[in-house]
Amino acid sequence: MKAGLVQLNVSDDPARNLPVTEAFIREAAAGGARFVLTPECTNLLSSDRAWQKEALYHEEDDPTLAELRALAEDLGIWLLIGSLGLKTHDPDGRFANRSFLIGPKGQIVAKYDKIHMFDVNVSETEKYRESEGYRPGTRAVVADTEFGKVGLAVCYDLRFPHLFRRLAKGGAQILTLPAAFNDTTGAAHWETLIRARAIENTAFVLAPAQCGAHVAHSPNAPARQRRTWGHSLAVAPWGEVLADGGAEPGVTLVDIDLARLAQARGRVPSLTHDRDFDGP
Repeated sequence: MKAGLVQLNVSDDPARNLPVTEAFIREAAAGGARFVLTPECTNLLSSDRAWQKEALYHEEDDPTLAELRALAEDLGIWLLIGSLGLKTHDPDGRFANRSFLIGPKGQIVAKYDKIHMFDVNVSETEKYRESEGYRPGTRAVVADTEFGKVGLAVCYDLRFPHLFRRLAKGGAQILTLPAAFNDTTGAAHWETLIRARAIENTAFVLAPAQCGAHVAHSPNAPARQRRTWGHSLAVAPWGEVLADGGAEPGVTLVDIDLARLAQARGRVPSLTHDRDFDGP
């Protein structure tokens, strides 16, 4: 099975981002990809909460979701929309950071709300509080596809190995990790953590990413442009990097052979060796 990782450099304007995303998905499908994946924040990247209230939609009304579902059906592909920022009906007004697995008939096969919120102090001048605008999900998701079982995660989830263990124990053979990974932490940790999640769970990891400096059009946009690391990765169950998308927007194609997964799990069957223990 050939997969296509779409690497984007989105702005905070969903209408400007959608045509670019569609073009890359078409390019991936034309290259033979049966499974195409886009990054976290496919519709927009912004920390301006007032702007998000203007630009975002509820799931049932979201034009990006509708257009990409139609595109998946038109191309006859499986599509992971890495995540969309969406309005919710929650009383506190926070948004959802939601990943969608779309089938080749345009149907929503599975959806997953990012569980772990990026509330960090990268430096004295760079701080993030994702939980102020987005409410965390509460449910891990594994979905059946014609090419295997897929476990869904998003970006900062990468730092929480127990989630990936739960997905693998739930049958996931391919772990998806769409991301808008910060460029500072990306340079330090991105590849190392992805390879670790692949090795310890003997699973493929497909991680499409945002890259570069992100233009903001909102009137209250911060002067400093947000930057993401890029380097969309496909990693095999033995830990080999099969493909690296580099630092620019584009499409990376990679062949996924589940025979490699069976071989790796046969050599080191660690998924069957978990034990309960006491303390501390």
